Amino acid sequence: MPLGLAETAATATRCHCGTDLGNGILACPGCHRLVHAESLKLYREQAEAAARAGDVGAELAAWRLALALVPPQSRQSTLIFEKITALSDAVQSSPTTGPSMWKWLGSLGTAGLILWKFKFLVVALATKGKLLLFGLTKASTIFSMLLSFGVYWTAWGMWFAMGVVLSIYVHEMGHIAALRRFGIASSAPMFIPGLGALIRLKAQRLSPREDARIGLAGPIWGLAAASVCLAAAVAGAGPMWLAIARTGAWLNAFNLLPFWQLDGNRGFAAISRRDRAVLAAVFAAGWIVAGDGLFVLLGIASVARLFNDDAPAHSDMGVVVQFGSLILALAAIVRFAA
Repeated sequence: MPLGLAETAATATRCHCGTDLGNGILACPGCHRLVHAESLKLYREQAEAAARAGDVGAELAAWRLALALVPPQSRQSTLIFEKITALSDAVQSSPTTGPSMWKWLGSLGTAGLILWKFKFLVVALATKGKLLLFGLTKASTIFSMLLSFGVYWTAWGMWFAMGVVLSIYVHEMGHIAALRRFGIASSAPMFIPGLGALIRLKAQRLSPREDARIGLAGPIWGLAAASVCLAAAVAGAGPMWLAIARTGAWLNAFNLLPFWQLDGNRGFAAISRRDRAVLAAVFAAGWIVAGDGLFVLLGIASVARLFNDDAPAHSDMGVVVQFGSLILALAAIVRFAA
């Protein structure tokens, strides 16, 4: 679902040299002193303490806060952004999954195979219980969730509406989990009836690789939720679980559309023109697997993006693999849950 961007504004009034400063001024036009020098020193100390403790997420968060307080074209901004980029690369290359013993999934047949291939997604959900409760502690999330639930209940019935709302919530929490890994603060999810949900992130600059991985994290968690629902249906929980699994998979596939603020557009930020063509072919394969026209639309949109000039020269191959795997896995659930 869409992610918004909220930037931090500085609010100083007068420099030590006597120059008046308007809102948003980060360096004094008179003496060139950084307006937030004391805060920058504090954030640097926090980052250094986090580095000594080996907490990359906290170190990233401190440097991102510092970045918002220096002029964008300054040398300080360049140095801080280089630190953030190096730390972000370290986060992206670090493992995110732990060991598991999931051989029992073979007894679930096709659904078990899907879960086995993507068991790391289910592990992530199972080990992020505290994070999953994060949004449920925020009044804005609870009230907007209840409003969406009421709208969907009127249209589809109580249990199906609950399943869809919770699936959307898990999707949004995937974004938040990725944002936290990269040290980026964000709001709790806000539901919009009929349109899904969104979160607002508080960062001024994201690299294409960060943007792509944060964008795809939502569908990855959404895939895990749909896989769990499919496994529950195969285990005998009833056809309602099949309906929720198919709907969740379809909505997450739709979010792979590479346009506007959708997750697929963020994923394409780190994918070259050549690999965008590869993903267009994978969308075609997804259509063959799912038999759903949505994947034709997604493939056409991917072909259209080949003619844009925003493609990087080289792809983040981790993003390409994630994107392609999502397409095929979601297509499989759409097919098997039909």
